[in-house]
Amino acid sequence: MEETNRQKKIGGLLQKDLADILQSSLRDSGRTGILISVSKVRVTTDLSIAKAYVSIFPAKHQEEVINEINENKSKIKHEVAQRTKHQLRKMPDLNFYIDDSLEYIEGIEKSIKGKENPITDPDLLDKRKKS
Repeated sequence: MEETNRQKKIGGLLQKDLADILQSSLRDSGRTGILISVSKVRVTTDLSIAKAYVSIFPAKHQEEVINEINENKSKIKHEVAQRTKHQLRKMPDLNFYIDDSLEYIEGIEKSIKGKENPITDPDLLDKRKKS
């Protein structure tokens, strides 16, 4: 089912505010060298749940940062609610997920460019074999 205009507007609003909050909290915690961005926010039709997809670079810090975000979910929700109090009646519950689409695309590009050649590396064929 396609998102309504209202869902898209709320998703965009939450995406912008979440990005600001997450980046500032990373700066305040003293972590340097980590880039975080909110790639997409999807809101359910009843506007009660928002799924935020977060990209974290470098990838080795993904699990650590997403766990920290989930631990501070209530503080983040409160901060977003303060920013959107004149635009939303009820703040949706936030769920955070790692967005690995860029890594997936990079893997496809490597395969297309021939970096993963099954002729020179026959171990790749086992991964691709259908059962």
